[in-house]
Amino acid sequence: MRIHTGEKPFKCDICKYSSNWKNALAIHMRTHTGEKPFKCDVCKKTFNQKGNLNIHMRIHTGESPFKCSICKYSSNWKSALAVHMRTHTGEKPFKCDVCKRSFKQKSTLAIHMRIHTEEKPFKCDVYKHSFNQKSALAIHMRTHTGEKSFKCNVCKHSVNVKGNLAIHMTIHTGESPFKCSICKYSSNWKSALAVHMRTHTGEKPFKCDVCKRSFKQKSTLAIHMRIHTEEKPFKCDVYKHSFNQKSALAIHMRTHTGEKSFKCNVCKHSVNVKGNLAIHMTIHTGEKPFKCDVCKQSFNQKSNLTIHMRIHTGEKPFKCDVCKQTFNQKGHLAKHMRTHIGEKPFNSDIGKQF
Repeated sequence: MRIHTGEKPFKCDICKYSSNWKNALAIHMRTHTGEKPFKCDVCKKTFNQKGNLNIHMRIHTGESPFKCSICKYSSNWKSALAVHMRTHTGEKPFKCDVCKRSFKQKSTLAIHMRIHTEEKPFKCDVYKHSFNQKSALAIHMRTHTGEKSFKCNVCKHSVNVKGNLAIHMTIHTGESPFKCSICKYSSNWKSALAVHMRTHTGEKPFKCDVCKRSFKQKSTLAIHMRIHTEEKPFKCDVYKHSFNQKSALAIHMRTHTGEKSFKCNVCKHSVNVKGNLAIHMTIHTGEKPFKCDVCKQSFNQKSNLTIHMRIHTGEKPFKCDVCKQTFNQKGHLAKHMRTHIGEKPFNSDIGKQF
């Protein structure tokens, strides 16, 4: 009758739990005492309920009594079958109250909610990094241990994340399953396609809190932020130069090695930066793609157009610290500074004749 009356006379002395069954209260109390009286004879694992031990034993016996009526899936857990069935029905009964996104499992919703609460309960013992999922912490820890458990059976390349191995395999298969619906772009990375689509939509979801500039990628914003923080973590081993991007350091190192990997196929001129080769090619093509909207003068480099535009705007961003005179080019400021230190930049016998 307690089912109908709602009476729950068996109450927990520690928390607010109550039940209409005395044995249910006894089981509940084990959550407080930590008691696990039911032990597996095979692996010695213990449980607080006999039913959970019975379910556990199916791991050892291989029994999977709960079978899907649509596909060949089977499980030793009734609840696991119920979750699996949602892959066929499309049912997502667990809804986020904040963004209305729905999920098949209650546990997945709980993990999702940490995005909104910004809770990151899983912390790295080495650095101060924290994560909202235990699995994310486990993956991160491999960066400290160097563990790379997932190996390619073609080239023996190894990675620390199973998903990355699947992506790596597309290098060998040539598969690019993620295709752009607008142009012919395709990729073996779903995330790369998502970034590419922003070139069509113009979306720039990552905004700088300092200057309000927006970016298509989170990583680009992170690099940009170093302009404001003046962080330069990439250091040259030869000189004391440091850089805010790894690629900038790689380019700089070529000044020490003399490497010039990018060669002009017209005059055999070589440069150490790919972008500089593109600029060099405009000498041969005569192309000047950067045009002034005011006077229609054209330039082969964007930087030259930027300098030229200061003629129209009157902008002089380079200031002398001594006399406060300003200039529209950095080179002009450097030339001016020689007047303060007494250096004569054009000191030659030819100059003395005039």
